[in-house]
Amino acid sequence: MKDMLVTLIGGGGFVGRYVAQELLKTGARVRIAQRDPKSAFFLKTQGALGQMQYAAVDVTKPESIARAVRGSDAVVNLVGVLSGNFQRIQAEGAENVAKAAAAASVAALVHVSAIGADAESDSAYGRSKGEGEAAVRAAFPSATILRPSIVFGREDQFVNRFAAMVAAFPVVPVLRSGAKFQPVYVADVAEGAAQAALQPGRFGGATYELGGPDVVSMGELIRWIANAIGRDPSIIELPDFAGAALSNLGFLPGAPITRDQWKMLQKDNIVTGTNGLEAFGITPTPMASVAHAWLVRYRREGRFGTLGQIT
Repeated sequence: MKDMLVTLIGGGGFVGRYVAQELLKTGARVRIAQRDPKSAFFLKTQGALGQMQYAAVDVTKPESIARAVRGSDAVVNLVGVLSGNFQRIQAEGAENVAKAAAAASVAALVHVSAIGADAESDSAYGRSKGEGEAAVRAAFPSATILRPSIVFGREDQFVNRFAAMVAAFPVVPVLRSGAKFQPVYVADVAEGAAQAALQPGRFGGATYELGGPDVVSMGELIRWIANAIGRDPSIIELPDFAGAALSNLGFLPGAPITRDQWKMLQKDNIVTGTNGLEAFGITPTPMASVAHAWLVRYRREGRFGTLGQIT
């Protein structure tokens, strides 16, 4: 594994930065490839001299991907979007990466998708993820596909978003309160991705759904966050007709939810079979054991106040 060159497409993003750290610990060389490489320069301190390299890439431009993956032993595609042109980025972009990796005779390709990926999904997000997976399989049959549930961690845009709402408002409305999630820790996802990239003989050709140790509903998650940061807002569970009406206004700036996100919430976001983390020998990390390290900033007293017990 030492000195293997692994190219991370989107390596400076939320999950990518953790994958980079996992790979660097093994002695692998890491090439961070993304649209703006300078935005990932903060990772330079994580590696030894000469262990990291940067490249500019746009997944909608095959020629840029071909340059970025040249000479790689493995490629990990971490590019995804929560809004915008899902088809172009998550379906066509995924296909471009897989074709480039195959053309470069790369030994391993890891494609990070999501639970809910389904080419027949009502949601454009889920549909593009499903079509992206199919395109990856067609172009690079031995690829490893990872499907995490909602990924949480210090820099996430999910738990932090709700923590900020709970901290800011005395009343917090909850949409689809009964929708279930299986939040998975970003470091666990990263460890699995790193293992898959470095050991294609063990993990190549398979699809793994990744989840944490706990299944929680949306309502339970909001209440847990409120307790963790010492807040006691009034939590109002909105009926579905109200949520559907709000989602129809999702095109407006600052809207709480888009129509496509509403469609995704109609299905639970949980592992349907065996938790894929088991295949990698990873014990799922409970949110309660790590989240206090960053949620403390949402407490009334802030980072330097008294931290209560998270249960």
